[in-house]
Amino acid sequence: MKRTALFTLSLMLLLSLLTPFHNISAESPSKKQTCRPEGLWDSGVANIPYCDVYDLEGREKLANDLDRRMIGYFTGWRTGKGNQDRYLVNDIPWKYLSHINYAFAHIGEDHRVSIGSETDANNPSLGMTWPEYPDVKMDQTLPYKGHFNLLHQFKKKHPDVKVLAAVGGWAETGGYVDKDGNRIPSGGFYSMTTNGDGSVNHKAINTFAESVVAFLRKYELDGIDIDYEYPTTMQDAGNPLDWSISNPRRKGLNQSFDVLMKTLREKLDQASVEDEQYYMLTIAAPSSAYLLRGMETFKPLRYVDYVNIMSYDLHGAWNEFVGPNASLYDNGEDAELKQSNIYSTPEYEGIGYLNTDWAYHYFRGAMEAGRINIGVPYYTRGWKNVSGGVNGLWGSAKGSNCPQGLTKCGDGAVGIDNIWHDQDEQGNELGAGANPMWHAKNLEKGIAGSYLERYGLSKADLKGAYTRYYDSALAAPWLWNDEKKVFLSTEDEESIETKADYVIEKGIGGVMFWDLSGDYDWYSDRNGNNGEYGIGRTLTRTLYHKFADTTPYDNWLSTSPLPGESLDINIEFTDYPLGDQNYPIHPKMRLTNNSDVTITGGSVIEFDVPTSTSPRFGSWSGDQVEVISKGHTGPNIGGLTGDFHRIGVTLSNWKSIKPGETEEFQLVYYLPISGPSHFTITIDGKKYSLKGQ
Repeated sequence: MKRTALFTLSLMLLLSLLTPFHNISAESPSKKQTCRPEGLWDSGVANIPYCDVYDLEGREKLANDLDRRMIGYFTGWRTGKGNQDRYLVNDIPWKYLSHINYAFAHIGEDHRVSIGSETDANNPSLGMTWPEYPDVKMDQTLPYKGHFNLLHQFKKKHPDVKVLAAVGGWAETGGYVDKDGNRIPSGGFYSMTTNGDGSVNHKAINTFAESVVAFLRKYELDGIDIDYEYPTTMQDAGNPLDWSISNPRRKGLNQSFDVLMKTLREKLDQASVEDEQYYMLTIAAPSSAYLLRGMETFKPLRYVDYVNIMSYDLHGAWNEFVGPNASLYDNGEDAELKQSNIYSTPEYEGIGYLNTDWAYHYFRGAMEAGRINIGVPYYTRGWKNVSGGVNGLWGSAKGSNCPQGLTKCGDGAVGIDNIWHDQDEQGNELGAGANPMWHAKNLEKGIAGSYLERYGLSKADLKGAYTRYYDSALAAPWLWNDEKKVFLSTEDEESIETKADYVIEKGIGGVMFWDLSGDYDWYSDRNGNNGEYGIGRTLTRTLYHKFADTTPYDNWLSTSPLPGESLDINIEFTDYPLGDQNYPIHPKMRLTNNSDVTITGGSVIEFDVPTSTSPRFGSWSGDQVEVISKGHTGPNIGGLTGDFHRIGVTLSNWKSIKPGETEEFQLVYYLPISGPSHFTITIDGKKYSLKGQ
């Protein structure tokens, strides 16, 4: 055996001397820093302590014997003061979670991350105290109070549960709410990342990234979660209050977002080395194909430890089309997609994209399944005055009193069907059918909760019967009040178990839920001993029992190995038209030959794209583009069957790309993709991978 190995080694050395040097490299295990996940970008910082949070196979070490992530968002505003619900750090089910995301920190006018003043006694994050609750005590040795004081205490008791601060959110992406409750239109992410002319604001990005490091160190947090809604070129996307700032910057948002995430990764990696503690960088990302079409190929995904997909708010009262908030699958009947001729347009091949399965497959194009977490809502969406549909599903509810920025909208449910409602600038209720799931369970059972008075409601407001329905093709439940024609999209144990099984089957990293205070339990001693549902742990507990003893998540980007030899060739998808002009989606694929090998005519570039798009790839400029293999064909009722299509682009026989030269290929496809990934190039019959993949 030893003699055979010695002969083989000698032969390899001889061949290496006879083979001309072509700037070829093979990625060896020694080049990859120990414990780094396969698809996570290498910042170039040496000795990053990845093994602090990852095992030798690049899988995250999770608390509470979990095999998949359970990430709960904890909101800072349910303080129990006045008429507010109480949901404090003490109420978090720490024993069921792997991660807690604190919502929200914001970006100040100085471009630094902030959660307000430590001297403001009304600041829930840092200044508030709760003497009215004997179980909520401050650690007097800390220089701050509030939720962060409590988080520090409970983190000591549960050291393996990671605590991250989420920055931004819908209300504070483009501004922040000051101590008096006024929204300050500071520009937030938009002005911090992007100048008014669309160029990258490098100075402010560096200021922000450095402040994030200082923030994590000061409050002893495990990482930062970027909730930027949204860096897309789609006009009028995101919060209407931000449009005056965001719309002029649209053309530069993708580039500046990439610079932001790259800078954060570099700064956090350097801090990780200095502190001998790995700092995580994560993101909450949209699931809407409309928004994603304006985010090119979502290049910043390479910098994050994982993505939390906001696979909810897929239907809501911003338009008239009544449907599920967060269905797992498409069933071919989505009224919004029908209106847009999605099912009937041949190029889409019947793919419905307003569902969790589509969103997961979109992100799969750029990431391992294990670095993806699907989102689950612990709240409802709903409409009133619904007409048509089956028990309201896929019906219509046109509104007339639309929120700022919308000329058309749906007729959102109000009153007892909307207790978690937002308000407009004048303080008026915005109809949205927004409720915690514990309230929805009381509606379902015909229970007038003891808390109604705190919301300005009474038992008299409970009218009609709320009947629960479930569509197994969608994996989506809802409540239908036939008397009031009210439809409320819900989430419960049946849908949660189905989604948990989906996560396990697909090898997905786990689940994120918004937010913890919407979960429910039954309390028989409340409501005059008649019982009622209240804030609880049922859905979280259901997920935990699924994920605490199951298989590890998948940690590979592709099951097909890349060629051992690689060339220094860079390929990027670029020159995407902006917003609505980007249909069909038609970027350029730019190849730059940094090797010392000439790419001859007839060479073939291959790459994987996710099955979130139909397998219809072509070119308007005559470039030879073909679909080598299809991961899915036709409608996606019941889910997309494969992860990738394999695409090939052939260099014309009369062309060549010499060392140092660049060539562009024009592509056309129809639904958004992330990635692409798994590039190879075949030159004169020999296949290479691309360096740095």
